[in-house]
Amino acid sequence: MLHHEDDRAEIHRVVVGPLSTNVHVLRCKATGEAVLLDAADDAPQLVRMCRRLGVGRVLQTHGHHDHVAAVPGVRAAGLPVGIAPADAFMLRSGDADFALVDGEVLDVGGLRLRTVFTPGHTPGSTSFVLEGHLVLFAGDTLFPGGPGATRPPYGDFPAIIRSISERLLPLDADTVVMPGHGADTTIGTERPHLDEWVARGW
Repeated sequence: MLHHEDDRAEIHRVVVGPLSTNVHVLRCKATGEAVLLDAADDAPQLVRMCRRLGVGRVLQTHGHHDHVAAVPGVRAAGLPVGIAPADAFMLRSGDADFALVDGEVLDVGGLRLRTVFTPGHTPGSTSFVLEGHLVLFAGDTLFPGGPGATRPPYGDFPAIIRSISERLLPLDADTVVMPGHGADTTIGTERPHLDEWVARGW
């Protein structure tokens, strides 16, 4: 389903799995090249969508099961999967085809998608900034109303607060935040509430 577009980019979203995980496809209108963000669940549906939209690779925001359950299926269909090294241990052995690097700019046709490491929800949580388009794919790092869960054994609340305050909230206030579950928000909507999140401790 088409979720967002402008003159150069399309963003498609489907919601899959028992935890209603958002899966996004970013597609360059000029070239038709595309990437899938989070092979979360329902591999057959995701593979069909990838073939229809011209997806060439898969980028994982983190390694929790509700975001990676379809990784074996998309890999079997020939799509390489990348994840931050700190979360690679959450995948089955051999499931990662390449490592995501902090600050790396990934070309998606004529679009530029920048990786931003945002640890806290997991050690290797990664967000993606669509440069020049005021769009942030935040995974489970930032939601409407605050940070993602930081339950043991891999969650770290001080780390997620640092990630959000230092790496995400400085983005333009109009940046649309597309999280791993639920509705979109904006940086400007969430920025004033940082102190509240720190005070409540979650």
